Amino acid sequence: MAFKKDSVMGTMVFIISLSLVCSFMITGTAEILKERKLVKKRDEVQQFVLKAAGVESNSSDFRELFTSRVQPKLVDLESGQFIEHENILDFDGRMAAINPETSRKPKKDTAKIKSRADQVRIFEVFDDQGELTSIVMPIYGKGLWSMIYGYLAVEPDLNTIKNIVFYEHGETPGIADFVTDPEWNALWQGKKLFDEKGKIAIKVVKGGAKAGDVHGVDGVSGATRTGVGIQKAVEFWFGVEGYQNFLHTFAKTEVK
Repeated sequence: MAFKKDSVMGTMVFIISLSLVCSFMITGTAEILKERKLVKKRDEVQQFVLKAAGVESNSSDFRELFTSRVQPKLVDLESGQFIEHENILDFDGRMAAINPETSRKPKKDTAKIKSRADQVRIFEVFDDQGELTSIVMPIYGKGLWSMIYGYLAVEPDLNTIKNIVFYEHGETPGIADFVTDPEWNALWQGKKLFDEKGKIAIKVVKGGAKAGDVHGVDGVSGATRTGVGIQKAVEFWFGVEGYQNFLHTFAKTEVK
């Protein structure tokens, strides 16, 4: 049916056509931006996991290193068992933690996180010979002002800290810069999470840890609350409501 372009019908057809074109363009742009955001998140996770594991990398080789050296896995914290999951790198732990269907409120919320995801993504890291060198696990907890997010890597004995890194926080600038300071992070290396009875014993010590203290990490003057928050986060995540069941299960089935 023919109609004039300047008629009411012609105007309506033009508007509808333009709307459809704009809709397709917006949808396509949104999908491109979504994929770019996912790629950025994957890259950040890979880089921080490698850093926590002590694997040196750069902007050009971290993806290859991650693929060859790291196995991401999803853990059910209640059972301590690995569970199947597609595209583990895209698993959104934060969304899982706030979704009532995939999370729970801690019975003893020492880390002040309010809710904890039922499933958490961890990373097994291997050397070039295929030997397990560390397990990297995410941790987070409330500091003085903000939630502090990081990764803690333990050696195959599941007790010795290989490294700790933090990648996000909103603590007081200048005072709490130590959180991401490699020199302070290095103070955790070689420390023991648990005492001889298997109880969590790691602590951030105000005024500095004593020489030979295998559980103590030097606190930072003026940032006591932030240091305590980090200690509480580690205590929570390596306690009964965190990775304890996983560590026990892993020790029985996979650690030689």
